[in-house]
Amino acid sequence: MTQRVALATVMDRLAIDDVITGYAVAVDDGDWAAYEALFTPDGRADYTGAGGVAGPAGEIARWLAGTMRLFPIRQHLIVNRCIALQDLGGYPGDLAEVRADYLNPMRLAREGEAPGAGDTAPDFVSGGRYTFELDRGDGAAPGWRIRTVTVHEKWRRTPGPA
Repeated sequence: MTQRVALATVMDRLAIDDVITGYAVAVDDGDWAAYEALFTPDGRADYTGAGGVAGPAGEIARWLAGTMRLFPIRQHLIVNRCIALQDLGGYPGDLAEVRADYLNPMRLAREGEAPGAGDTAPDFVSGGRYTFELDRGDGAAPGWRIRTVTVHEKWRRTPGPA
């Protein structure tokens, strides 16, 4: 691997990491336009592994907009990112796969309470793994974009009576 190829690989990894971070921020902030912009035109999301739905990114953004209103406080953490770039004989290709664990604490809306007021202990916490497939676009849509994201929920906890 030449120094130029090594630098390009590092740059790809950083750009992919930015996309994954952007995904978490968009979901937490409820920025559904930013969420959609992270996907390729034919991008899809599959939340069935966590009790949700699957479909084109635009449809999923609308579903998330409605669902996430129940949880005005959320802090979506994506960690342990394993990035595998397509290998074209020692040169990085235009495809990548990312496996990353997540921890997702959320707080239910309280009637009459302003977001962020009062007790902020989570009412719902889940954890699992995401699988992202990304594509490096060119032409009108340059840069790395999500082709698919799949949620594999491993556990969830909802506090109940002691």
